[in-house]
Amino acid sequence: MDKYVNWVNETKIQNTIKSLESNNMKGYLANDKDELIKIIDSLTNEGDTVSCGGSMTLIETGVIDHLRSQRFNLTKEDLKELYRKTFSADAFFTSTNAITENGELYNVDGNGNRVAAMLYGPDKDIVVAGVNKIVKNINEAVERNKSMCAPANAKRLNTNTPCKIKGYCMDCSSSDRICCEYTIIKRQRTANRIHVIFLNENFGY
Repeated sequence: MDKYVNWVNETKIQNTIKSLESNNMKGYLANDKDELIKIIDSLTNEGDTVSCGGSMTLIETGVIDHLRSQRFNLTKEDLKELYRKTFSADAFFTSTNAITENGELYNVDGNGNRVAAMLYGPDKDIVVAGVNKIVKNINEAVERNKSMCAPANAKRLNTNTPCKIKGYCMDCSSSDRICCEYTIIKRQRTANRIHVIFLNENFGY
């Protein structure tokens, strides 16, 4: 990455971290994947029960592989039971559809299990995000989901939805629709429950 683009992105991340912290959420900048894992280990304890939401970012950054290591007890029950046990996990790992420069997390889910765990339950939510997830405001977050997150995930999951063909959200009524639960996390009442770790690279959709 060009050093000046890198500087612009890092400045954007640092400003967003300040906004997150003013909203009672913690922010971090990891310089690479190895540092990302070190930050994760500093926020967790060996033997912690952890769970995670579906996320290409967690796969691409190697976080999923780390969660499967012997350091953690990764929940592995049947899907329905797993969703319920997530609420009592020591830590829940996920990414996010978008983070505004005002420190707001915007997410859209199909089943709602991911956003539910972000809103309430686990002792800690650890959100991993590339710089590409940062947007100016909620309007840009909505547009990002329509133009990138929804169609890319629909294509990946091979859903029977118009966005898989058109490449843009059509606000469909398909039974395969993956955009059903919309949430904005603007502030945390419990300080530092949500931890957002940024990388100055593009990850996920």
